[in-house]
Amino acid sequence: MPTTGNSYIATLKNTHFRWGLLRYTSSRPKIRNEGFIPIPIKYAKLFNITNKDGLRLGHSNIYKFSTNDGFLKDLELKASGSSKRGDIYAKNLHGNGNLKLLGTWFVHIKAQVGMQINVEFISPTEILLTKL
Repeated sequence: MPTTGNSYIATLKNTHFRWGLLRYTSSRPKIRNEGFIPIPIKYAKLFNITNKDGLRLGHSNIYKFSTNDGFLKDLELKASGSSKRGDIYAKNLHGNGNLKLLGTWFVHIKAQVGMQINVEFISPTEILLTKL
């Protein structure tokens, strides 16, 4: 699990704040305002941010989070996905059970391609998101 003070900067691409519209699958309809924050593999490994497969090692993939502007407070993010099959290291952060959670904040902050988000672990189980 991450330690207090671990942080990284994520640079948003179109897919991060338009995920529900840009999906390359027809498994479900297009959905507005879905979003996620990427976790570069370098930081996933360095900070030990794992997906559900890390649960068997005693790691959690659910984090309490807030945004520094107070728009979202004391909600949950889930670390999920992987860069290769079977890898325990997560590649995304998204709302736990709500793929629109970050999307609502992205609309609020008027997210654009190239915008940067600081992802700071203020404890091993809590994240603060800051638009830079």
